[in-house]
Amino acid sequence: MTAVTGVTGESGTGRAPGAAGGMVWLVARREVTSRIRERAFLVSTGITLLIVLAVVLVPRLVGSGHASFRVALAGTGRNPIGPALAAAGRPAGVGVHTRTYPDAAAARAAVRTGDADAALLNGDTVVSDGDLDGDLAAVLDRAHQAVATRQRLRDRGISPTAVAQALDVPPLRQVTLAGDADHSARRGVALVGVIILFGQLIGYGNWVAFGVVEEKSSRVVELLLAAVRPWQLLAGKILGIGALALGQLVLISGVGLAAAVGGGSVRLSLVTLGIVGQVFAWFVLGYAFYSSAYAAAASRVSRQEELNNVTGPMTLVLMVSYFIAIYAAQHPTGVLARVASLVPPFSAMTMPTRTAVGRADGWQVGLAIGLMVVATVLLVRLSGRIYANTILRTGARVRLSEALRAREPAVT
Repeated sequence: MTAVTGVTGESGTGRAPGAAGGMVWLVARREVTSRIRERAFLVSTGITLLIVLAVVLVPRLVGSGHASFRVALAGTGRNPIGPALAAAGRPAGVGVHTRTYPDAAAARAAVRTGDADAALLNGDTVVSDGDLDGDLAAVLDRAHQAVATRQRLRDRGISPTAVAQALDVPPLRQVTLAGDADHSARRGVALVGVIILFGQLIGYGNWVAFGVVEEKSSRVVELLLAAVRPWQLLAGKILGIGALALGQLVLISGVGLAAAVGGGSVRLSLVTLGIVGQVFAWFVLGYAFYSSAYAAAASRVSRQEELNNVTGPMTLVLMVSYFIAIYAAQHPTGVLARVASLVPPFSAMTMPTRTAVGRADGWQVGLAIGLMVVATVLLVRLSGRIYANTILRTGARVRLSEALRAREPAVT
């Protein structure tokens, strides 16, 4: 093995802090300009936008049409059941369209030919061709009870006006413990935010890992380290790819939020914008943590085929964090959600979920951010050490204990 000297020791020494920052900036700009033109980046951006639009718009389009049924009525006179059916179906989002036929036989024939979903005969008999839809059955039953109740009250001498006033009962008023009427919408925004966060963190964490191995296997890293120090190369790579990731996140969030607001799924407010801002902030923290871990792990191998073995633990942690965050959206006050929202790195996805649904206090958010910053700083230092000690070592995978002990990298 031939030692490569002057890389981790002399290269870059004696330079002013501004010069060191300039080298980091150059590496970051190289990452941005080279990768933003890659087809993989453009395709992934387009696919992600389509997925977000599908998640936001498809349920709205599919569910926008209320259930609608056709009911045949028998008789020639005015039938009070028609307005009662419309009133009974309105709260449940069920539309009922009635059509009057001359007699019961004609109404039955309409059901048999498919012109009607059901026929109401003699005010108390429902005819259907097969099993009656549950929503329609409930509406028919409520309407029948309302009409029958009015008729019985009138038969007992109560005036129609008094009957109408007695039966005009307002619907139940819904109040959520979260204290606002947009609780469901906020939970929906939180879930979409978690999905996007998970995709961005795992996608760009692996992108950092692939870039490290690609440069190492092609020996390009040897040329780069002749001009910059390992920590500058690592920092520039993470910052450059992170800038692309953040830009893509802004684009995806902007398009998704615009579609949700335009479709009426979400009401644009300071609360909604605050949730989106939290997703951005936690992405920065989560990306700094995971990308450093992915880069350090990738520097221990020299072939793409070995990458999954060393990055598997980070991917597993991300998967666990994702499922905990989904759970926290439904049970934000559970013990698991409260603990995970404070413990790094699970807090990167769990805490924004809890704050979005209004279940996290200010001191909890501050503590979670502080712990995540401390954990990220410690991991960045550790990852930088591993990266510097292993980036020039090719051949077999470097064991973690050896990567932490190594002082001078070597190349076979």
